[in-house]
Amino acid sequence: MPKLDITSQERSALRAAAHPLHPVVMIGDKGLTPAVLKEIDLNLKAHQLIKIRVNGQERAERDATLETICDALSCAAVHHLGKTLIVYRPDAEKAQAEAQARNATRAQRKPSEPYVSKKQAASGAKPARKSPRKPASETASGARRAAQAPAAAHGIPRRAAGSALTLRAGVRRGKAADTRKR
Repeated sequence: MPKLDITSQERSALRAAAHPLHPVVMIGDKGLTPAVLKEIDLNLKAHQLIKIRVNGQERAERDATLETICDALSCAAVHHLGKTLIVYRPDAEKAQAEAQARNATRAQRKPSEPYVSKKQAASGAKPARKSPRKPASETASGARRAAQAPAAAHGIPRRAAGSALTLRAGVRRGKAADTRKR
């Protein structure tokens, strides 16, 4: 099985999470036997992140043992500190179940359906279907506005008198002009 690779940020977070843990598997003088590998696999399925205590080996042998465990069980080596090994393997079934649980409450809507707010959806109210919008010239108010406003040379209708902003600006100009004359 392939060895699992993790990023340095994940490794750092896993080391921090493993700090309060105690070793759950101990490798004795006989070394890494199939029974020990089976026990490590069971603990990885149950906990995903475990500490393993290795007794009676030199550092190079512990490194080789860690590599063997990672290759055989498809897990990631998080840390090797003295005689303690930290190993991680995510639970694929648990991750899928969490993703499905997250997506189960997620609202699914077809692109042709109108948007419904969360409050409306919770109360069971359905949004009113909007009718297609008519051009302004077909509505009564649109026709009245078009008749009042003179058409410019470029075809964009303009307001007849001027907006409130232009009127205010004119008033300000008038006051300023009056104060200058006095």
